[in-house]
Amino acid sequence: MISLDEAVTARLESHGERFEVLIDPDAALAIKRDEFEGDLEDVIAAEDVFEDASRGDRPPETALEEVFGTTDPMAIIPEVIKRGEIQITADQRREMQEQKHKQLVNTIVRNAVNPQQDDAPHPPERVERALEQAGFTVDPMEPVENQVDDALDALRPVIPIRFDEVVMAVQLPADHAGSGQAQVREFGDLQREEWQSDGSWVGVLRFPAGLQNEFYELCNEVSSGEADVRVIKDEDDIGTR
Repeated sequence: MISLDEAVTARLESHGERFEVLIDPDAALAIKRDEFEGDLEDVIAAEDVFEDASRGDRPPETALEEVFGTTDPMAIIPEVIKRGEIQITADQRREMQEQKHKQLVNTIVRNAVNPQQDDAPHPPERVERALEQAGFTVDPMEPVENQVDDALDALRPVIPIRFDEVVMAVQLPADHAGSGQAQVREFGDLQREEWQSDGSWVGVLRFPAGLQNEFYELCNEVSSGEADVRVIKDEDDIGTR
């Protein structure tokens, strides 16, 4: 379950009665779109249906039976959400908007590059400033993934930006290959790997281009700065060195 502070109220008025449930806002939207795939118990603040959630008042069981054909809260909660309206306060809307904004910036930073600077990643601060300059406002009621394309359209007149993936090769020396390769191989999509005759390990990975700096940092960390890392510009060049 989630805390009351994280929940929004979904409300349905029917047959002269009011029914309210407390639910995570993103889960509520997913349920409304028939896209929810998780466990309902994990995204509600109470396994209950209220007449007035703020006071804790419950509707009569006869009303539940009349409107929903059951008194089971776990069966009724999705119906209230699908057939009713999602109520959020100004504070909840502001908090949701701030959270979605951070998620959007993080998504852009992880996946985008600057095509005018050899596909270097954009720092979060630059993306933040560009979104502000472009006047782009995140919709707190819409999933972040549905807003990325609109955000990119708004950003392109302000900064050079492109979503891309990068292929990078790393060679870890023998002294660090054993433990280091286990961490490196999980960073992205491992395209190929080889153990060299000197005991070193070579791996080639594909991942969002905005994570290049993080990959360099990881490789240096697991090898005490002795890793050899390079970007593969031509995928025909993927091979050992």
